[in-house]
Amino acid sequence: MSVVRRCSRTACRQPAVFTLTYVYADSTAVLGPLAAYAEPHCYDLCAMHAERLTAPRGWEVVRLPADSSGAGPGSDDLEALADAVREAARPPAADRPVGQGVETNRRGHLRVVRSDTRPQEPPSSPHSARPGRDA
Repeated sequence: MSVVRRCSRTACRQPAVFTLTYVYADSTAVLGPLAAYAEPHCYDLCAMHAERLTAPRGWEVVRLPADSSGAGPGSDDLEALADAVREAARPPAADRPVGQGVETNRRGHLRVVRSDTRPQEPPSSPHSARPGRDA
């Protein structure tokens, strides 16, 4: 039994064909093809309400093209997903400084820390003289 999802707008009984999602961090409203599953933080819209959608001042509306095939994710979608997973799993770049920072200033519990980009010295042998002591 297939249940037709309806438009989220009050008193609209039209079938939903688009899903609206808000990306609050970017002040963006994304309107794309109907999502595979109904999500509590997304809004399903009919064609008329999707066409008339506006965003608050300062926000951007991104309209993704509707998927007319209805066959599920395509090879481009799956490849993009695989690339995103690879990128997330990639270790941090080696050209960035790694290690402890050097404290340059302190005010109360806050510290200003500068990256120490000098190469680390290899650890000394246990038999070598310790700094500050005579051998």
